[in-house]
Amino acid sequence: MTDSNKRLTVDRRSLLAGAAGLLGTAALPATAAQANTSMKRYPSNWPDLEPYGLADTRLDLWPREDNSFILPLELRPRDKELGRVWMRDTYVNCFVVRGRPVYVATGTTRATGIAGAAPWNDGVFMWTSPSLRGPWKLVDTTGIRPGAEKGKVWSPEFVDENRPGRMVVAPWQEYWHDDQFGKRGDVWAPEVHYFRDKWYIVACMGDHSHKVGSFMLVSEGGPEGPYRLVQGNYDKPFGDPVIGGPSFILPGAYHHIDGSLYTEGDDAWLVLHNNLYAKFRDDMEDIVPTTDLPQFQQRPYAPEPYLEGAYVFKYGGKYFLLQAAWNRTSTNADGSTRYAYDPPGTGRAQYHYDAVVAVSDTFEGPYSKRWTVGVGAGHNNFFVDHGGQLWATFFRNPRFGYWADPSRVADTAVPGIVRVEWTGPKGNRLYVQRRNH
Repeated sequence: MTDSNKRLTVDRRSLLAGAAGLLGTAALPATAAQANTSMKRYPSNWPDLEPYGLADTRLDLWPREDNSFILPLELRPRDKELGRVWMRDTYVNCFVVRGRPVYVATGTTRATGIAGAAPWNDGVFMWTSPSLRGPWKLVDTTGIRPGAEKGKVWSPEFVDENRPGRMVVAPWQEYWHDDQFGKRGDVWAPEVHYFRDKWYIVACMGDHSHKVGSFMLVSEGGPEGPYRLVQGNYDKPFGDPVIGGPSFILPGAYHHIDGSLYTEGDDAWLVLHNNLYAKFRDDMEDIVPTTDLPQFQQRPYAPEPYLEGAYVFKYGGKYFLLQAAWNRTSTNADGSTRYAYDPPGTGRAQYHYDAVVAVSDTFEGPYSKRWTVGVGAGHNNFFVDHGGQLWATFFRNPRFGYWADPSRVADTAVPGIVRVEWTGPKGNRLYVQRRNH
């Protein structure tokens, strides 16, 4: 998550197909365009769809050839057959290093020979670049692990690096085997953050892990590591166990997934996918203990579906709460198609994994009604480039719906970015860059 006031971190068949040791990182300044907004003309807000909970499917909100592209990330040996990096939950941010912009990219990737990111994958990879267009290079981890795969900054296989007083991989994060799935253990949705002169990775152990939930790593060097686990995750993910997840998850193993980090000034918060957040201790080794985690003040849909990938982004003095929601189709009484953020149900089919957002004057809320910020752009993040342009990431979810169609699935799981527009200090909305607005 980014406080951008302090740092910058279709034609449906023609949709796009497809520096190690960074020290002295400083925040990117707010642009002059943000500081002087009184004379600028801004695009207008679209009227809210009624009833609340309908999904906006207009092609203006799709990542298209004219507003997006796929990052040309350096390929690993496993990527060469596909010709690009297979990535879900794409994350990108921008920092200034010694006066120059440095971009960081990561996401959920898959291991060689595995169709997706489960039942196991082989860790977190990271790329950096001096610009969005590249060259995007894997961070140089060869000085940390000579002979190991370049760019891999953390993995369950690093368990042998544990030492007294320094844990890299906790027992609940290690690989394991069973008769149903074989090898198990997957890490999802990593994010990279720079806070108080230290590099952090926030990620989630996935559904096939001993315990499912969010954790944080801190680097003892640059963005390439070496990373260790924070003390609060030695025994478990953040927070208490909750009910949820697939039936094969053992009782008590499921915690709060899709953890993210929001920082402002000298303070930091963990943001979780199910309407929760927590303040970090001053030493960043754990969250502040509390009986119950506090909740964002949101305006839920009725009924409220399952939401994922919560992310808070500050821009123009406002807080934007970004979440991923499945847009499901059903049939209206007149026979027309209904597109809405409905829970699963009879006659409802998953169509697009959208990004929805709400705005507030404060971090905790109350937040406004949500609106569709990007069609098919769910589980993403916002960031500002070194020139002041707003962007969002996207990946095209291959699991269900539009992008799961056999004619399109080859163009899914991409490290994509799309330009975002702000409707100004009066409108205070963000949208994927629309046409003619």
